[in-house]
Amino acid sequence: MADSRRSVQVVERNGTWGVFFLLAYIGAAIFFISRSDGSFWSVVLGLLQAMVWPVYVTYYVLDVLIA
Repeated sequence: MADSRRSVQVVERNGTWGVFFLLAYIGAAIFFISRSDGSFWSVVLGLLQAMVWPVYVTYYVLDVLIA
């Protein structure tokens, strides 16, 4: 008897958003690092700020819209 197996093919097509967020992170990192004084911890803080800047943007946009 022939073995009839079904195969499932999963295709993820979210590469465009990944590239967008990567470019946004790089741009934010450049911005925050350029505003730092160049010490190690201020550069680390700039990288952390680059990761969470969308939270601040969302907060202030909602603050302006609601108030």
